[in-house]
Amino acid sequence: MKSVLCYGDSNTYGFNPDNGLRYPEHVRWTGRLQALLGDDYRVIEEGCNGRTTVFDDPLEGWKNGLGYLRPCLNSHKPVDIVILMLGSNDLKETFHASAEQIADGAESLVDVIRTFTREKQGFEPRIILVSPPEIGEGIRTSAFYGAFFENAIERSREFPRWYQKVAEEHGCTFFNAAEYIRASETDSLHLTAEGHAKLAEELCRVVRSL
Repeated sequence: MKSVLCYGDSNTYGFNPDNGLRYPEHVRWTGRLQALLGDDYRVIEEGCNGRTTVFDDPLEGWKNGLGYLRPCLNSHKPVDIVILMLGSNDLKETFHASAEQIADGAESLVDVIRTFTREKQGFEPRIILVSPPEIGEGIRTSAFYGAFFENAIERSREFPRWYQKVAEEHGCTFFNAAEYIRASETDSLHLTAEGHAKLAEELCRVVRSL
């Protein structure tokens, strides 16, 4: 059985934009991915609302993805595949981060995954580096407006360019989520149930191809 660690933010956690709760397991892309892959795989959900790549949130610094990554990898080892989808929360105005800087944060996480697993489990997992979906055009009317401003839209559209560069330089499999899914019209940040289903289908193909 191969283990697939899904390390991400609220769109991996399964935040429901319609009510602020969590989608049930059979709706979340991680749960759907498990169903699609079957018993030969074990999908591990590690999504956290508000998680960044390497930035410390001024109110909730524990949501820094770098700080939790090593304990997470150690708890779940051996890990065969890591699906890494982070960067959307780095677009918050408080961080003033460009798309390139955010991709640099993702690169730091890739480095930790490779070096830490090599030491702790004796081999490196395959890494699927996911460029997150774009911020929606309606962010101004979103409940999250204020944390995110309109400039986040254009920066999110630059993600694929920089994430692909990181993936190529570090031997990761690159996946551009924006080609397949978009943020809900409700809040311009989180996925609809249909988006979760589509993401699971496409990632299933990628995982099986490894």
